[in-house]
Amino acid sequence: MTKISIIIPIYNEVDGIHRLLLHLENAVSKTVDYEVLIVDGGSTDGSQNGIPIHPAITIIQSEKGRAKQMNAGARKATGDLLYFLHCDSYPPIGFDVLIENQIKKGNQAGCFRMKFDYAHPVLVVSQWFTRINHISCRGGDQSLFVTKELFNEINGFNESFIIYEDNEIISRLYAKKHFVVIPRSVITSARRYRENGVWKLQYHFAVIHLKRRLGHSAESLLRYYKNNII
Repeated sequence: MTKISIIIPIYNEVDGIHRLLLHLENAVSKTVDYEVLIVDGGSTDGSQNGIPIHPAITIIQSEKGRAKQMNAGARKATGDLLYFLHCDSYPPIGFDVLIENQIKKGNQAGCFRMKFDYAHPVLVVSQWFTRINHISCRGGDQSLFVTKELFNEINGFNESFIIYEDNEIISRLYAKKHFVVIPRSVITSARRYRENGVWKLQYHFAVIHLKRRLGHSAESLLRYYKNNII
């Protein structure tokens, strides 16, 4: 029987993690065994303190860094299926059953489509492309499911990537020919677009994607990110 380990990395997400946990309580079908692993990277805003005590929820302390935190969660996971979820992304109702159905079909990894919570024309166009099953249309905000066996086979997240870690591991999953896009949507926050400006942030993300395609190092991507994005 499938057990899903939902792994959520957090850092100073005192409000966001509570909203997400409430959403998960309503969205999970409860027909599939599951656990929630919240991996805290040293929050200083009390994010860890208000998380409800629940038999399915475990808090893990980890060194800061999303790749490191997600690997730490995977090591503690007791499920045979890992589901990596950002704190500001909300999966569809019954997401656990939708994922389990793909596993039963032999699909060992995949994600959902994505919609932003902000109807800016640029974002509406951008989110439309997430329905296409191609590496250039992928990103961490779409969430990621992968069997624990396959995750271990590819050695998990590359911890040298402080940013772009989701795209990096997804590129290795595509190379394995194991990836599917479930035709339901995760709703994700457009907060960073509002803070940076939609056109500006979309441009900088495009540059980061191009740099990676041209072979730039993880350090180069991080340096560009820090210099141009809030």
